[in-house]
Amino acid sequence: MIYAKEQQAQNRWLILAVVLIGPFMSTLDSSIVNVALPTIAKQLDVGMSAIQWVVTSYLIVISSMILTFGRIADLKGKKLVYQYGFLIFSIGSLFCGISKSVSTLIISRIIQAVGASMTMSCSQAIITSVFPENERGRALGLSGTTVALGTMIGPPLGGIMVGLFNWESIFLINVPIGIGAFLLGVKLLPKDTKTINESFDFLGAVFFSIAVVSLFWSMLSAEEFGWSNIYILSGFIVAAVCLIVFYFWEKRAKYPMLEFSLFHNKLFTISIICAFISFLTIFCTNIIHPFYLQNAIKTNAQVAGMLMMVYPITVALVAPLSGYLSDIIGSEILTLLGLVLTALGLLFLSFLNLNSSFISIILSMSVLGIGNGLFQSPNNSLVMSTAPKYKLGIAASINALIRNLGMVFGIAFSLTLLYNRMSAKIGYTVVSFVEGREDVFVYAMMFVYRTAAAICILGVLLTLFRLINRKEKTA
Repeated sequence: MIYAKEQQAQNRWLILAVVLIGPFMSTLDSSIVNVALPTIAKQLDVGMSAIQWVVTSYLIVISSMILTFGRIADLKGKKLVYQYGFLIFSIGSLFCGISKSVSTLIISRIIQAVGASMTMSCSQAIITSVFPENERGRALGLSGTTVALGTMIGPPLGGIMVGLFNWESIFLINVPIGIGAFLLGVKLLPKDTKTINESFDFLGAVFFSIAVVSLFWSMLSAEEFGWSNIYILSGFIVAAVCLIVFYFWEKRAKYPMLEFSLFHNKLFTISIICAFISFLTIFCTNIIHPFYLQNAIKTNAQVAGMLMMVYPITVALVAPLSGYLSDIIGSEILTLLGLVLTALGLLFLSFLNLNSSFISIILSMSVLGIGNGLFQSPNNSLVMSTAPKYKLGIAASINALIRNLGMVFGIAFSLTLLYNRMSAKIGYTVVSFVEGREDVFVYAMMFVYRTAAAICILGVLLTLFRLINRKEKTA
């Protein structure tokens, strides 16, 4: 046993390399497909409303299943769930690559998403269990870098592969990588020493999955159908009812899927709330910024793509450094500074106009990237360090779920507020960019970014409270 632990300690950086393949492939596959959507829609002869489900089904399934697999990982073993996640992801990728209709492609994406949720639910848990506390920040920092790189590389790589080969190639390339990662996992990943002798809370998993699917579907479809549409409203009602039932069921279940006692720890709860705020505010730029670059100031797609890469490149450079510093000086100061810079970056973006230079755009996005890069790794470290070892899987899953919730809420919130302000400014209902009225778009964009900055300041105040509370306890 001692020898096995020593060997694990020696191999921990190799283990990290295997573990990082999971989040990298998952985020890469969520972004690589976007650039291929027009080509897929044309070849499969479907409209954009149908083809969008190739993207949204992937996101919804990951979010609805990730908590379930986190609990299964705690019960049956993290290595088991992580490795077989790669196999299922590879099978889904193969089916995507041979799909001849949009329906089979969407079903294949769902299979892919199941595998992705299995790997995402365990990656941070494995890292936390393998690395000592004085190296954990660096390891989680590299995890943040792989997420940023997956997001960054996806669109240009997808464009190159579709141009050189075909759209099927963006899925088929995952098959050998996934099988290779599975075989490396068999050899390198630490064995699950013991499993917990508890039953799985099947009903809790069902209630939670229905709630997340209903919530995400309603939020992602609201712009198409309208927020007052009966189906959208019904989706929100179903989500609310299922979440309430889930809460009370978990409180009385003998072996609950989600033990709410985790949230009794103020450090864990505040860190989770700050993570949600961070992703919500960051993703306010995800939809709006490309429209600003291409429609408002009239840059071409290539230049816009280069400018959009400033943010993930900055995150990829800063996240490992932030993780390294968190091992030395602690995480609280870095998370506070990260949220302050994120708020400043959003504020700088709100001053962009139709005459802004590329330099001012790059500087604004760089400040945003530095802020997010400084925040993510230390905050992940705080979340994972507060969870007991037998709950690492569910803690990692909650963290990943909050990330996805923040993304979806950020996109839905920013678009709703953008169109609301555009409608108020122009005098009639607006649900898209209005050609010839770039000034209206910039006015609404300014309002969205300043609102996002204000929300981010709420995160700053929470982090400051966490820091002061921690110092008082230490004293």
